[in-house]
Amino acid sequence: MHIRHDLRLNLLCAALLVAIAVPAAAQETAQPSQPGQPAQVTTLKEVTVTGSRIKRTDLEQALPITIIEKQKIDAQGITSAEQLLQFLNIAGNGADGLTSAAVDMDLGELRGTAGVSGANLRGQGSDATLVLLNGRRVATHGLRGQAVDLNSIPFAAIDRVEVLRDGASAMYGTDAIGGVINFITRTDYRGVTLNAGVDVTADGGGGITTYSVLGGIGDLDRDGWNAWGTINYRRAQILRSGQRDFANSFQPDRGVSPDTRGTPFATVTNAAGGIINDSLTDPDGGNAMRYINILNLPGGAGCENGGANMGPYDYRLWDGGSSKYACAWDYPAAQALQQPQDSVQFLGHATRKLGGDHEFYVEAMSSRVKVRREYEPLQLTSSASSTAVLDPSTWYPLNADTQPTYDMIYNAIADYFGTGDLVYGNKIPYRWRCIPCGRREIETTTKAYRLLAGVKGSIGRWDYDVGLSRASSKAESVLAGGYYFSSGLKQALGSGLLNPFLMPNEAQNPAGISALQAASATGIHLYGGESTVTSLDASFSGGLGFSLWGGEAQLATGFEARREEFEFGGVQELNGLPLNYDTIYQAPFDETSELPKVHRNVKAVYAEVYLPIVKTLDVTLAVRRDQYDTFGGTTNPKYSFKWQPIESLAFRGAYSTGFKVPEFTKLFAGVNEVEYFGLDLADPASCPGGVANSTVPGCELIQPTIITGGKTDLQPETARQKSLGFVYAPTPRFNLSLDWWEIERSNTIRSPNLPTLIENYDLFAANWIRDSSGKVTAIDRRFINSGGTLMSGVELDANLTGELAGGRWHVNLNGSYINTFKEKPLANQPYSSNEVGEYVQFYNLPLKWKHTLSLDWSKGDWTHTLSQIYRAGYKDEEPISVANGSYIPPNWNPDVDDYILYNYSLNWTGLPNTKLSFAVRNLLNTDPPFTAHQVDFASGAAWEPRVADPRGRSFYLMAEYTFD
Repeated sequence: MHIRHDLRLNLLCAALLVAIAVPAAAQETAQPSQPGQPAQVTTLKEVTVTGSRIKRTDLEQALPITIIEKQKIDAQGITSAEQLLQFLNIAGNGADGLTSAAVDMDLGELRGTAGVSGANLRGQGSDATLVLLNGRRVATHGLRGQAVDLNSIPFAAIDRVEVLRDGASAMYGTDAIGGVINFITRTDYRGVTLNAGVDVTADGGGGITTYSVLGGIGDLDRDGWNAWGTINYRRAQILRSGQRDFANSFQPDRGVSPDTRGTPFATVTNAAGGIINDSLTDPDGGNAMRYINILNLPGGAGCENGGANMGPYDYRLWDGGSSKYACAWDYPAAQALQQPQDSVQFLGHATRKLGGDHEFYVEAMSSRVKVRREYEPLQLTSSASSTAVLDPSTWYPLNADTQPTYDMIYNAIADYFGTGDLVYGNKIPYRWRCIPCGRREIETTTKAYRLLAGVKGSIGRWDYDVGLSRASSKAESVLAGGYYFSSGLKQALGSGLLNPFLMPNEAQNPAGISALQAASATGIHLYGGESTVTSLDASFSGGLGFSLWGGEAQLATGFEARREEFEFGGVQELNGLPLNYDTIYQAPFDETSELPKVHRNVKAVYAEVYLPIVKTLDVTLAVRRDQYDTFGGTTNPKYSFKWQPIESLAFRGAYSTGFKVPEFTKLFAGVNEVEYFGLDLADPASCPGGVANSTVPGCELIQPTIITGGKTDLQPETARQKSLGFVYAPTPRFNLSLDWWEIERSNTIRSPNLPTLIENYDLFAANWIRDSSGKVTAIDRRFINSGGTLMSGVELDANLTGELAGGRWHVNLNGSYINTFKEKPLANQPYSSNEVGEYVQFYNLPLKWKHTLSLDWSKGDWTHTLSQIYRAGYKDEEPISVANGSYIPPNWNPDVDDYILYNYSLNWTGLPNTKLSFAVRNLLNTDPPFTAHQVDFASGAAWEPRVADPRGRSFYLMAEYTFD
């Protein structure tokens, strides 16, 4: 049974729990003692944490850092870096994961992202969030070279994760506009640890299994060396849309209905030269009809009987009166809500003492990730153009074998419309969902590695670390099913061997199936790419030899020289046949983006000075100079302070600037052209607002070609970040931190979406390409340097501990409030109105409030945790008919509900060397909130994958045993 929450239940639970927190129970750097530990002040060792190269205790940090320990990760049943990011409230709600990535492979900026899971902090995007492994960069994903694939991170080796909630790091790179995520592994290990976990859903599908082995030998202190390695295997099973009843696009009364007339029992169209001469006039109302499905004609069998997931086309919702007698098909039901994934990850580390305080270390990381993207079968749409793949030669013919079906179609149309506009003998053009073709599948295999060697230690009172590394991510996508060579497909269709007008109890001609199988393109290489980064870096830190009133001044300095490389391409022909979108029908090749290996060299130097002005005030001044061989040099400062007027209260703040150069693909990606099939677009020059409405002159529907691709004249992005906050810890049992932040980006590189091009038509008139008559034939959506974005918010973390029934309890509230999200199309234009809490089609969905509220109680070997995850609702996308005012569905609701989940976990360590964890995610089996957004731009329908988890209630069990 699925349950939805009302506000009263939410408030009641919040009052009972008080506050439940950080996904994965993330800890602020200032925190109380953990459950099961005495509440006392502990002497803290000075360590280096993310965001600074200067060693100090974690309570001394001026920058907001969230530290997530391995034990907390395991307790929540988190088995991958992608899952961890889904729990973090500071992570944005973007199309960055295996469930949230848009299904359509042709969506410009998202093209080629199959199999990628990115990190998106503070809604700045995965390309503006820096991901590190042990403080050093790893390669971005091989298909696009824009973001690090979290699936390649060896998660079983992670000891802790540090999240720097502050951008433009002078230490690691000023391209870290959203922040830094540093995955940190253990430094040494002896023994063997075996770990196995299983995560199954209550409603089936989407199960996850994990296995890992960790082993190490050598005592660093006694033997002078240590070597350890770990290997991890993870399998995530597919979760199909049809396995979840909330993912249902036939809810027209609420504003959702599939915008397709391509159905398993085909819809007849009025293409010139076909069976319909021009158009048919509806006896009921006299309107012209372009799309006819005989099942939906008066007296017909009904669309629902034409095949699974068929239903009437909602012409009122889509303002498509000419489709009154068409049928539709719930094509999102054939898509995957969770892509199946198999991954194997390895990480090995060896350290050798060189004498004194010096160590030599080597590290090797390797991973292989296979992801299969699966979505609906091909939609075959007849065209009157002789140059189109589905030209008139492929239309349904009249011959001895096809005559019974042909006559059935002709007679059904004639019985209602009459024969005046019909031409018996002419072929039948149609729009057909080719169920015999099978689901389209694209399999992407990514192989990544990083090799690192370095020396670190101390010389006097100064620490140093010098390392040389090379990292690579190589990815290849192949057609794994559902795609066909056009020549064979055309022959099977044009001969009539394949019949698009069959009822569910009727079978295709075996000869037609054989012809289809012979045309299969399964196994054809689609495209591939490789991204590499080679880096030499060194850092030095220590005291400056003089003291201020608050203590000794310290300095950290270093340099980095790296070479970034990228190449992209694929097989361009097979036996002399060029491979492209037309030769293999609708296969999303990207041959125009073929890119031989390109590279850029980057040199950087940085310095950080820590100045304890007085005992209560310290200031950190940092600066970084980057020199790009392609974009010149840039200098970016970072200033931060911490003022602690009393022992229990500290104020902190920071200011920095950022600089981010365009990725290779944004510069050099070729031009791609895709036909726009939507029914919502009108020419904004004659129809202000650009919303199609057949009843308004000048607002007639247009379906131009959409042009996407890169531009070589793109310029770097710049950013300014500010933050101000405080930490209040009046007792060892309680602390509270609050941080305000603001990020303003300029020259932001974006592919301008249609709403932007419509709302700012005067600025982008040149992007609307017209023919000699003034008709819009294409829209240019290639990358541009847009004006920028302004985003601000507040992050909260509160902790409270105490004793109860012989154990210790810990309550944590961690929340993220977004106050501002504004955009401007060009630099000289004003910002838009605030878009927080409004639907945004692509990129980040700016939710006003997110929190995690957790309560855990520990006694002896047992730890219980109950948590609430909350995601605020927002204003929904308006269906076409609502936007143009032509029709309001009776149960249309402009507001998307809040999304609230409850999780429970139990951990036990009662046996020697043994750890058992059990968790129930989504205790109440709560469905994602309903949303009426267009189903072409997300995985599934009637829910939002950028916000919700489609798996529902799941049960997780993990067992771990360590051999000493």
